[in-house]
Amino acid sequence: MKKIISVVLTFILVFTLSVPAFAGIDRNETRSQIPVIRISGDGQPLYNESGERVMYFRGLLEGGKEEEDNSSLYDSLANVLLPFIIDGVLFDKWDAYYENLEKEIGELFGDALLDADGNPVAGTGISKDAQAQMERNKTTDRKGSKGFYAYDDYWFNYDWRLDPLKTADDFNDYIECIKSVTGCEKVAIISSCLGTNVVSAYIAKYGTDDLNGVTFDGGVAYGSEVLSETISGKFKVDGNAIERVLVDCAHYGFFDVGSFVISTIDLLTASGMLDAVVGVTKEYIYYKVLEGVTSALALSTFFTWPNYWGAVTAEDFDTALNYVFGEQGSEKRVKYAGLIEKLVEYDKVVRQRIPDIMQSIKDNGVNLGIMAKYGSQMIPVCESSDMVADQIASVHRASYGATTSMVYDTLSKDYIADREKAGLGRYISPDKQIDASTCMFPDNTWFYKGASHSNWTSYEMKILYDVATADKQLTVNDFEWGQFIVYDNETDTAYKMDEDNCNTEMWEADKDADAIETPYGKLVALIKAALRWFKEFFTLIAPKLPAIGKPAE
Repeated sequence: MKKIISVVLTFILVFTLSVPAFAGIDRNETRSQIPVIRISGDGQPLYNESGERVMYFRGLLEGGKEEEDNSSLYDSLANVLLPFIIDGVLFDKWDAYYENLEKEIGELFGDALLDADGNPVAGTGISKDAQAQMERNKTTDRKGSKGFYAYDDYWFNYDWRLDPLKTADDFNDYIECIKSVTGCEKVAIISSCLGTNVVSAYIAKYGTDDLNGVTFDGGVAYGSEVLSETISGKFKVDGNAIERVLVDCAHYGFFDVGSFVISTIDLLTASGMLDAVVGVTKEYIYYKVLEGVTSALALSTFFTWPNYWGAVTAEDFDTALNYVFGEQGSEKRVKYAGLIEKLVEYDKVVRQRIPDIMQSIKDNGVNLGIMAKYGSQMIPVCESSDMVADQIASVHRASYGATTSMVYDTLSKDYIADREKAGLGRYISPDKQIDASTCMFPDNTWFYKGASHSNWTSYEMKILYDVATADKQLTVNDFEWGQFIVYDNETDTAYKMDEDNCNTEMWEADKDADAIETPYGKLVALIKAALRWFKEFFTLIAPKLPAIGKPAE
């Protein structure tokens, strides 16, 4: 059971990794006399007091330290399926199913889960080496003989599960130490993914006096639909989107399920079988068990981690609390009171004040840069999965307000004409999917197409590094790539986007094809899907067939 779950979870989680995968910045071209502090997301493994690894997302594919034998697998399946069928389906009593589901999945995460107060268990946290590196940084001026500060001199290593408001205190202490050891009055910050939650919390608590510039790349502080909607009753399965995300997986080198699996999903979608199964499940079971299953899955996976709650949108927060912990006065509300207190405090101090926090950066004369990435299918587990996105966060969220089309569409001609008439046509992307003029800070926001959420490239780093360390506010007009940039993953090259190079998607998304309504259209789609499936099937089995005229061995 846990082996199966690990593969499913990794399918979702592999994209949240914030481990940088970029070539080095040309240090002859980009040099700063201001120390740069880099803070990323959840890429670092977690360890217990004994130095044993207890959580590493990519390690979930391995299924744990050792393979389970068949008896253990059967026991796990029985623990979940029996109460589901006997207690739930037959007698409409679901509590035993919820409890066992949470227990079985929770064992996969083990000590990586936090306690009911949102605190670590078994002494878990980042490695002792990472902690030691942090202490060395606090007492080391890394400018050294090279005469400048690089973007990776001062990484802020932290336990990415914990309350961003508490981590912000540690971040402030780190900044003060770096200022002291370097003799600089200000620092620059480059943040990404969950690190943007911490930086937002830091600014909310400590202001911007110590900052020369701050940048946000692939940020989730304004919300991430994948993390927000799945615990807010907005779960959705889309066969066409699943196909697209699997193609992206292969392209980015995460994993490749093969064309046969993709063609099978295509056939299930075109034949209506996937919709039929989902429809029956929704009608007879889904809405009845939605809150209980959501709570069980949330509390056995990511949502004892306050920093993940930081990616829940302001619109979804109250609903998410009810789905995960129940209504006021419920048993789980009492049990998790300490954790909930942290979540509510972050909501009050940070989430509800994001527009004011961002505006304070500009108002106080601090350089600001925002990078939103796109060109990949959002993980198809939420209602917003067809928004233009980088797999985890929509461009609308990561850019703090851009207006976008859906992945299978462009902005309408009338909309574009209206923007051009208003003198805002320069903010429309060449692929006609983004209008940057509605962002909080249109001239300080870049859009980067072709890199996944977990691939932080040298071109992104150069822009953000230069913006954060400059002696004035740089804008989209100060860089050769402009506001809209295309990244070629295969050649590791970035280009200024134009109408000829902007179609970087590895798949074709057609709204009409995704939602065929006419009987004729459905029949054509089914025939095409069936022919493709049989072609892939025979290609798969051909090497295993004996040659004609030769007896099989």
